[in-house]
Amino acid sequence: MQQASAADMLAAREKFFSGHAMPEGLVPAPILRSWQRCAEQGLDAASVIRAEPMTSAELRALHEQNEALRLLSRSELVSLRAEARLTDSVVILTDAKGLVLDTAGSPEFAGRAAQVALRPGVAWSETSTGTNAIGTALAERRAIEVHGGEHFFEPHGILHCAASPIFDPFGKLAGVLDMSGHASAEHTHAMGLVRLAVEQIEHRFFARDFAEMTVVRFHRTADLLGTAREGILVFDGTRLVAGNRRALHLVGLDRKALRQTSSAEIFENAGLTIDSGELRARNGERYFAAVSQPQTMPSRTPGTLPRIAKTKHNEPFLTPETRTELAKAIRLINAEIPLLIAGPTGAGKEVFARHLHAQTVRAGKPFVAINCAALPESLIESELFGYAPGAFSGARKEGAKGLVQQAEGGILFLDEIGDMPLLLQSRLLRVLQDKEVSPLGSGKPQKADFVPVCATNRDLNAMVAAGTFRADLYFRIAQYGITLPALAELPDRQAVVTTLWAQLAADRDPLPEAFTSQLAAYEWPGNFRELASCLRAVAALHEPGEPITLASLPQRVAASPAPIALDGDLTSLNQAAMRRAVEMHKGNLSAAARALNIDRSTLYRRLVWKEQGTR
Repeated sequence: MQQASAADMLAAREKFFSGHAMPEGLVPAPILRSWQRCAEQGLDAASVIRAEPMTSAELRALHEQNEALRLLSRSELVSLRAEARLTDSVVILTDAKGLVLDTAGSPEFAGRAAQVALRPGVAWSETSTGTNAIGTALAERRAIEVHGGEHFFEPHGILHCAASPIFDPFGKLAGVLDMSGHASAEHTHAMGLVRLAVEQIEHRFFARDFAEMTVVRFHRTADLLGTAREGILVFDGTRLVAGNRRALHLVGLDRKALRQTSSAEIFENAGLTIDSGELRARNGERYFAAVSQPQTMPSRTPGTLPRIAKTKHNEPFLTPETRTELAKAIRLINAEIPLLIAGPTGAGKEVFARHLHAQTVRAGKPFVAINCAALPESLIESELFGYAPGAFSGARKEGAKGLVQQAEGGILFLDEIGDMPLLLQSRLLRVLQDKEVSPLGSGKPQKADFVPVCATNRDLNAMVAAGTFRADLYFRIAQYGITLPALAELPDRQAVVTTLWAQLAADRDPLPEAFTSQLAAYEWPGNFRELASCLRAVAALHEPGEPITLASLPQRVAASPAPIALDGDLTSLNQAAMRRAVEMHKGNLSAAARALNIDRSTLYRRLVWKEQGTR
């Protein structure tokens, strides 16, 4: 249902709050149900909301109780932060009760949002703050948008909110992810971005705690196994105990079926059969599958799916220069020499590192990634080096392996290494020098075999000079450096768009030429990450076979200057077109030349020659 006009919303509110008639058809049914729940609780829509903030101690306790969810969600908060800033919005993570845990995004809007209690420690359940995307998503157990006057309380009419509940593998509510901004602004892709982020968070839940169970992963496309788009079913013996939304939808079940259904019932009812490592449906559809058997089982039993060794990750877009650097990097990693990858935010440093890992002698071993900027200082040390049983309050009884040990035999990828605190830099340096790890609470060092690959968007040389990064650590990790270019620096952005779309939406038709041209004309300040987020949102908003038009683009991309159409004849390229291209790209000759499909040197010569010839 489309958003109601301001006049329709005013009429709907007058009807509902006057009690004369139900405004059915004027507002979406979930909104109307929420209004009714709020009215039944005795909430007054015109009252002033006074949200009592938590004390710092209470907020710390809340964070500790939800630390697993916060860790699993932190990458999405970081990746959505840039999108939120571009749309003057904030991204909000709450617990299962609607208590705000973390926020990220536009500092300007965050300040105004705080005036309506949109800040950590405040409850946004329906019982506390009426109809709103967070509380109503919890009540309805579904993703929902709440726009302007659809909020129950009048002060919240300034907001547009899109939220989706987060479910753990066992079907239990874990929290909510929300993106909120001005109701007066356009938020075309907010819901799509939130859904995709929640899908990533829910997928990460399955990376732990299932070593003693059978995990079945499947997708129509082999390359998408191991990504958030795969279906996942988890069996304890023959009993289904966990599963994600995609898998449950495919087999025609909901979360209520968890712990109530056997594998035999699922495969029979869904018409799935096992054949040579594939799942086949009665209608002829095939699904590539990978199965992790319980570690305690020496071999698989007859009739179960075979293991599939590994899945492919998205490949980076490589220029001839970066292909040369990749070949060097492979030899360096094979020789156990650390590597530093530099480049602007969103340039694809982790994607490059994963692609590199897959081509080295360590390809069959783990690739463990950690974002040093996304972890609070209090957790970085335990995450990296692990801890002994009872090392601190809230620790697991059996202790935990750190990421360094989890990368045994493989690659440890340290992203945003420039944001690592100085004290921890000295510990990391000792680990790199001694190849030994001492978990927290344990004085016994343990041998570690891994190759570090670090990444940064900062000038580490300048940081060393300023004393904010250890020189000895810098020389240890930067024995060889690779710099990845910004997306705007690439000569053929249209090819980048086409390649990324094929990776991210393998089950969709190619994008129309006008669509890719418009995407290629945009400068993409967020680089590959921003472009990938845009393409994911487009895929989420269109079913396979549904036409994709320029109206599907975010406003900032659609509003960028369209590429200049040429007939390929350089003689037809007049002075006005060249001047217009240079002005359009704010004096950037390289960008103007790319838009004109000519060499920068050619553009420069023609402009200079023309100026000299007219003197």
